[in-house]
Amino acid sequence: MYISPRAAFIRNTLVSLGTGIITLVILLIAPLGLAAVIINTLLVTAATFTISTIADRVILWLEPGQQAELLGDSHRGKINKRRD
Repeated sequence: MYISPRAAFIRNTLVSLGTGIITLVILLIAPLGLAAVIINTLLVTAATFTISTIADRVILWLEPGQQAELLGDSHRGKINKRRD
């Protein structure tokens, strides 16, 4: 992965805060109680952070097994065993 864990954490935090703010604005327009708006906003923020972190870990897990293959490469029979 070309991004450090600290940078990924900061990115995920900013994405989740942005999503939470958008959710808060939308829910404040709707006729709901203040407690429902606050709880829903916090849940959306936490869910966004969790999903972003899980997506980063899946990409990190998949990335080491990727290998570029050149056209006309004579070593096509080789199997990448970096994950084993």
